[in-house]
Amino acid sequence: MEFLGISWVEWIGYAAMATVLVSFLMKSVTKLRIVNAFGCLLFVAYGLVLEPISKPIIITNIAIFCINLYYILKK
Repeated sequence: MEFLGISWVEWIGYAAMATVLVSFLMKSVTKLRIVNAFGCLLFVAYGLVLEPISKPIIITNIAIFCINLYYILKK
């Protein structure tokens, strides 16, 4: 399935990219970490739906998500 000539898989990647980029516009570090963590989860989903799956994308973003979660919960 495509929308505007872009596959749904690529849309997940674009959403992940945009979310991570927007996270760096946050003034609050906590908000940055929350938005960035959501972007990481989108990147994990993107890595899982790629054919073949992309282990580097998945592993890196799970690690970043865990770091963000640690600092969110630490507060």
